Parts: sequence; structure tokens; C-alpha cells
Amino acid sequence: MLNERILIADDEEAIREVISTLLEAKGYQCDIAPNGQVAFEHFKKEPPSLVLSDIVMPEMDGLKLLARLRELDPDVPVIMVTAMHDIAIALEAIRNGAYDYILKPFEKDQLYMSVGRALEHRRLVMENRSYQSDLEQLVAERTQQLSLALRDLEQSYDHTLEALGGALDAKDAETEGHCQRVTAFTIRMAEAMGVDKVALRHIARGAFLHDIGKMGIPDSILRKPGPLTADERTVMRRHCDIGFDVLKRIPFLKEAAEIVLTHQECFDGTGYPQGLKGEDIPVGSRIFAVADTLDAMISDRPYRKALPISVAREEIRKNAGTQFDPRVVAVFLSVPDRIWQDLHDNTVNPFQLMPQERV
Repeated sequence: MLNERILIADDEEAIREVISTLLEAKGYQCDIAPNGQVAFEHFKKEPPSLVLSDIVMPEMDGLKLLARLRELDPDVPVIMVTAMHDIAIALEAIRNGAYDYILKPFEKDQLYMSVGRALEHRRLVMENRSYQSDLEQLVAERTQQLSLALRDLEQSYDHTLEALGGALDAKDAETEGHCQRVTAFTIRMAEAMGVDKVALRHIARGAFLHDIGKMGIPDSILRKPGPLTADERTVMRRHCDIGFDVLKRIPFLKEAAEIVLTHQECFDGTGYPQGLKGEDIPVGSRIFAVADTLDAMISDRPYRKALPISVAREEIRKNAGTQFDPRVVAVFLSVPDRIWQDLHDNTVNPFQLMPQERV
């Protein structure tokens, strides 16, 4: 209570003196003004904790002063102190934001009680506002910390995937770097198709791990130099199911597992393992199919040298609607050759191509 500053506006000097004397005796600091205009100017220079205002004053009356103060500070309590016994005016004052309404002549205890309640009200409002501000700041800080933690977790996931990719390269050295390149191609097309960031990350992981099931294929089949027999092809085709069974049990790879399962499906339904057709195939797998063919054609193989991108373009265009989703093919064809070549030649960590979340 002590050192609270109160502004008193009244055109009667005697009233101003009486109120200020009573309040200063209680330890309050008082400023006085002979009318609403002077009170308003004083308020702008040194805002008080409470305003006591008469209603009928020259230059600016109490109701106009109340309205102007509400514009400057909607929280400062204003008590109307007046000799007007008009209930309509009292209601208007309260409706316009006055905290209390005291009729002259008044008892000093009535004044003390009204002032005390008003200042307590202000204190509670200010404490609540401070609490809300502190809470908002705390939530913002915790949100940022959580975002950083999630980003670090995402990066650790991707490091784990890189290790898995390295293990697969060691298993099938003939396609070393294929996982990285095909993932980069998939990310580029998915972004061009407007895939959202969350789905894009799942698609990228599925593309990167598409052949993880080959870890369960015997080396005698996986590394066989010549053509596979019918039985061996049947075993090789199981890599989709094997990869799916491995990844579906890992929470952050459940969505990617669907792409691993369906990455050999064809748009016309002639693929495997489920013979899915059209948009029944996950969009990530439809994008991957084009990316996989592109990399297979423009990369060196033991049995041939890399083909020009122009040849890959024509092959993919020719198979739109059969092996490939025509919409994905259109996106692929819209990207200049130099971009595909740069991704092919320079991609080391495809996950660095992913858009980063702001924190």
C-alpha cells in the first residue's frame, strides 16, 4: 500500500485538499489536478496507480477523462467521486470502466475502503498479467528446447539410417552410393510435387532404405554374376517383405516401411509383391520408381557404362502410365538435366537436402 501514487482530479480545491490529506495520512503519495484536462496531461507524464475523479469539471469532465484514460491504460482503476445523485450517470460511469462510484459527502472509512479495494484489484490484475507473460515466455522457451531436442533426435535417426545404408553397400558393393542418389532424386521430385515436410521425411527414409530387405537375401543370390533362375527370382522378390517386417517394428520408420514394401509396384498393377495399381500405391513409392530407374540408367554397372540422361528421360517418358505414374513423370521431365546430373555426382548425405524446421 505504501508509496502507491494516486491522482486526484476535482475542480473544488477544498475537496482536493481533504482527499489528499486523508490519503497521505495513510501513506499514499497524491497528485492533484483542477480539471480533467490537467489530470490527463499529468497521467501521460507520470501514470499513477489509481485515479479519483469528480464528474462535473471544466475543460474536460470526469466521464471524458475516464474514456481517455481507458485508451491510455485499460487497467488503471478509476473511482468517480461526485455529488451527483443520478443513477443513470453512475451506471454510465461503471459501464465505461469506472471501478467504483463514491457520493459526496463521504465518510473517510468509505474512501479508505474503496481505495484499498481498487489498489488490490490493480495489484491482482498486474500479478496475473505478469504471470501470463512469464508463463508465455516459459512455454516459448520450453517449445524451443523441445524443437531443438526433436531436431537433434531427427538427425540421430538419419545418422542411424546412414549406418544402415553403409551396411547395405558393404553387402551389395555393385550398387554403392545408389541409396544416397535415389533418395536425393526422390526428395527433389517430392518437393516439386508439393509433398509436405513431414511426409517428405518419411518418403526420404523409405527411399533410402528401399533395399534394406536384401540384408536377408543369401549372398549366393545377391552377388550371382549371371541371370537368376525362377526360384532365385522368387527369393530375391522377398526383400520387399523382409524389409517391411524389419522396419514396421521401429516407431520412427513405420511410414517408411510402407514404401519399402511397395517400392517395386508398377502403376498398371504388374509389379510386386501385392500387385497394387494406380493411386493405391503410396505416392512415395510412385516417386521412388522414377528415381530408381533414373539412377539405374545413368550409373555405371558391371555389365555396361552409364547411359546419357536423355536416354533415361525417353525411357521414363515411354513408360508413363504403365510402370510409372504419369504425374510423377511430368514432374521429372520438367527438371533440367543438369540438376539430375549434379545430384547424381555430388550427393553424399541426401538428408541434408531436407528442408530444416525453424526453431
